[in-house]
Amino acid sequence: MVTAQAQFLYSPNNCKILHMVRHGQGVHNVEAEKNIDALLSPELFDSPISALGWQQVADLRKYVHATGLLKRIDLVVTSPLLRTMQTAVGVFGSEGADAGFNSNCPPIVAHELCRDRLGLRPCDQRRSVSECRSLFPEIDFSLMESEEDDMWYPEAREPYEDIEARGIEFLKWLWTRPEKEIAIVSHGVVLQHFLYVLENDSADPSVKTGLCRRFNNCELRSVVVVNKGMMDSDYISSATN
Repeated sequence: MVTAQAQFLYSPNNCKILHMVRHGQGVHNVEAEKNIDALLSPELFDSPISALGWQQVADLRKYVHATGLLKRIDLVVTSPLLRTMQTAVGVFGSEGADAGFNSNCPPIVAHELCRDRLGLRPCDQRRSVSECRSLFPEIDFSLMESEEDDMWYPEAREPYEDIEARGIEFLKWLWTRPEKEIAIVSHGVVLQHFLYVLENDSADPSVKTGLCRRFNNCELRSVVVVNKGMMDSDYISSATN
C-alpha cells in the first residue's frame, strides 16, 4: 500500500486508486451506544441509516461534487446492506426522478465480499436480492449469487481472519476490473481489515497508523494500491532507484 503522493513512482497500469467510504451512521450504531446488546435485536434487521447518517451522506455528497472527485470515479462498489446502499446512492448517485441513471454518475454494483462482519447480529443480515432491486433500481446486483442471505449465520460472529480472507478475495476481484479509480462503500471493521491486508512492511509507521485506524461514519479515505507483481523489470529498477 502506498499513499496518494507516491502514485507517480509507479506505472498507472499497475495502480488502482481506492476511495474507501464507511456508511453513514446507522440506527443500530445509535442503539449500540446505549446498549451493545441491542445489536442482537431482530428489530434492527438490516439497519437503515439514521437522521444524522443522512446529514453525513449529504455532507459527503457536497464534498465529492465540490472537489471533482465524482468525475474521476469509474465505479462504485457497495456492500448489499441497506445502510451502505443508502450511502452509496446518496453520495455517488443522481438526484431527481432519474436518480442512478445519469450518465454523469459512475455505475454502482453490489458485492457480497465487502459486506459487514457476518453472523449473530440481525443488523448485519441482508434482504433478498429481489427486495434490494426494488429499493435500488440504480444498483447492479448481477454479482449476487444467492437470492436469500446464505452467508449470515445466527450462532457466532465471523472471525477477523475470515474478514481478511474476504479482503484478499475482494482485492483479487478488483484487479480483474478495468476501472482505475474505484469507490468502495462498506463497513468500519471490514474496511479496517482490508487495509491490514494492504499493509506494506516498508510503509512509514505513521502512515500505517493513520490509514489503518477505525473509520468514522461516512469517512472517506483514499489509497493508491500497487500490484508489484504486474511490473516489468525495467520499471521495478526505476522505482527502486
